[in-house]
Amino acid sequence: MESKIFLLCTTFLLLFCSSFPSSKGLQKQTYIVQLHPNTETAKTFTSKFDWHLSFLQEAVLGVEEEEPSSRLLYSYGFAMEGFAAQLTESEAEMLRYSPEVVAVRPDHVLQVQTTYSYKFLGLDGLGNSGVWSKSRFGQGTIVGVLDTGVWPESPSFDDTGMPSVPRKWKGICQEGENFSSSSCNRKLIGARFFIRGHRVANSPEESPNMPREYISARDSTGHGTHTASTGCGSSVSMASVLGNGAGVARGMAPGAHIAVYKVCWFNGCYSSDILAAIDVAIQDKVDVLSLSLGGFPIPLYDDTIAIGTFRAMERGISVICAAGNNGPIESSVANSAPWVSTIGAGTLDRKFPAVVRLANGKLLYGESLYPGKGLKNAEREVEVIYVTGGEKGSEFCLRGSLPRDKIQGKMVICDRGVNGRSEKGEAIKEVGGVAMILANTEINQEEDSVDVHLLPATLIGYAESVLLKAYVNATVKPKARIIFGGTVTGRSRAPEVAQFSARGPSLANPSILKPDMIAPGVNIIAAWPQNLGPTGLPYDTRRVNFTVMSGTSMSCPHVSGITALIRSTYPNWSPAAIKSALMTTADLYDRRGKAIKDGNKPAGVFAIGAGHVSPQKAINPGLVYNIQPVDYITYLCTLGFTRADILAITHKNVTCNGILRKNPGFSLNYPSISVIFKRGKTTEMTTRRVTNVGSPNSIYSVNVKAPEGVKVVVNPKRLVFNHADQTLSYRVWFVLKKRNRGKSVATFAQGQLTWVNSRNQMQRVRSPISVTLKN
Repeated sequence: MESKIFLLCTTFLLLFCSSFPSSKGLQKQTYIVQLHPNTETAKTFTSKFDWHLSFLQEAVLGVEEEEPSSRLLYSYGFAMEGFAAQLTESEAEMLRYSPEVVAVRPDHVLQVQTTYSYKFLGLDGLGNSGVWSKSRFGQGTIVGVLDTGVWPESPSFDDTGMPSVPRKWKGICQEGENFSSSSCNRKLIGARFFIRGHRVANSPEESPNMPREYISARDSTGHGTHTASTGCGSSVSMASVLGNGAGVARGMAPGAHIAVYKVCWFNGCYSSDILAAIDVAIQDKVDVLSLSLGGFPIPLYDDTIAIGTFRAMERGISVICAAGNNGPIESSVANSAPWVSTIGAGTLDRKFPAVVRLANGKLLYGESLYPGKGLKNAEREVEVIYVTGGEKGSEFCLRGSLPRDKIQGKMVICDRGVNGRSEKGEAIKEVGGVAMILANTEINQEEDSVDVHLLPATLIGYAESVLLKAYVNATVKPKARIIFGGTVTGRSRAPEVAQFSARGPSLANPSILKPDMIAPGVNIIAAWPQNLGPTGLPYDTRRVNFTVMSGTSMSCPHVSGITALIRSTYPNWSPAAIKSALMTTADLYDRRGKAIKDGNKPAGVFAIGAGHVSPQKAINPGLVYNIQPVDYITYLCTLGFTRADILAITHKNVTCNGILRKNPGFSLNYPSISVIFKRGKTTEMTTRRVTNVGSPNSIYSVNVKAPEGVKVVVNPKRLVFNHADQTLSYRVWFVLKKRNRGKSVATFAQGQLTWVNSRNQMQRVRSPISVTLKN
């Protein structure tokens, strides 16, 4: 009650001392108010909802308006203790003064970031000894997907052959617009939607250029349907995108159950809605949370996803997040909390060739999912034009920027950027153009994200675009045709790092190597709503059950599904153990046995983390690095986080001095190793613990590839296990060689530490190493 008196006094002073508040100060916006858990005051209320409401009632004291309860959007109790509410700036400031308030954060908006990929990952092989057989296709595991919702009628969510809903399941199938309780089944076992944060931040009027938004868990944009089916979609025969990419579509864990939480709408995904979904998902008893959304890197104590998922992790839920699509910019990786698996994107060895043949005989390689193979009208030779100059953005083919008299009947070159790739084709069609060559710019390089274009079109790389423009500029009447080649698999190097995949080191948390790993995320074919064309554009009248998308949004559910497989195989493993299995067995080499490439160079640890996910190896990792929830708190203490910061992140009110005294020289038992040499230091030491989850009597020997300029010493060099579940420790010293000492600029080096099973040389437990020299 003492804190309430304090809040009342603060309210009185602020109300009467601020006689002339600004109009900005009177505008309401959504704030997330985090409270101290388990306070004495909370016990005086009959429910947490009443306790949360009491803060609002006192913060708006003296304000003559609607009931305070109408301002309360969400009351949180599992992902975080607190609530989301509409507040003025001054009211938010009042709440910050309360001793029971940990933090008051404005609502943030985040953005959303297959017929073949399961084969590329080897999930369909090895018969009874394969991953699917061992894991029973992920049966019994529940994967919660936070995204744009779901199209429940998609064949990817058919429940034929699915087991009954797990008895532990506590969720519901929430009714809403065009979505009834019967929309769920044994595959799609639950669906909810969270719109309050989005609704108060946006006008209810819909844009005429947008498809209709369903006020329910029904997917209006396709992204959530695509990601949910990528992770756990049922088997669908004869799937294709207008004939391309034909085959059997399956998710990574086709036997797992799906629970959908719609948190993303046309204007983005609001953190208040996301936190509410995590809060409910914990209560619903999901096993895995898949979040194909994010933004730019922010500190952990301000990161709603990091805060909400900490409590999910505490309850044994594995959390998988997209790394973000802001690559190849250095330090662009998001979702970097160590209790989250952060997934970058790689390519497949499946191509959709659509070659540009110039009138002079020159061939320029491109790719497209336009169904033009064998269609003479789609492949005929026409004049090529590239419109530049002026202020309308004609080089990007913006709608309204292209003059009809120049475009009609011609093939148009469009630079990537500014507007959507498929939108450019619509802009060309509107003024009578007949085909498009989408040209990568220098920032896109050779990235090949394909689309199901509205007219004959292909995407060419940057090198080809330079040649094409040179030909057009040097030719009086340049002509070309597009030759569509259908679907080709197994002839190209893969995986490679996607150009757009976000890169480390993490700005928010540089002491942990992020991303953790990469997975297929380029040109992924998966389920699609029947209310949309394959481009997702409102004027696309074609209808399909599957379409193609690219992004770390697509790589994330691949790992979510594989996590479900491991969870089904080892139901008692912690989230950290499952992540360790995925990371320490990841591949560094492509299908040709060569180093995975990032552009024209071998991929570094800040692009691929531990490597490309390999489910066949992850199902039998040999050793795992386990982490208990309390270890993350100690880790945050070693980084110098304040007591308030740690309380905000972990909901634990701790004293770091005491924790650090009990844990001298603490190292977080992470599967990767990040070493930061601060200026003047020449030696760093870290400790790791590995648990034997393989053969009872196993011996592992260490193999080290030292980072350049660094000497690495490991003790002991052999680990002898006498029984299963035995845990042994080792130490690693990193010593700067003399030539690297005293450098004044930041320098990076990388290496790896691998434990090799002496009785099975193929079983290797590898940790990537990153070394940073700082000023």
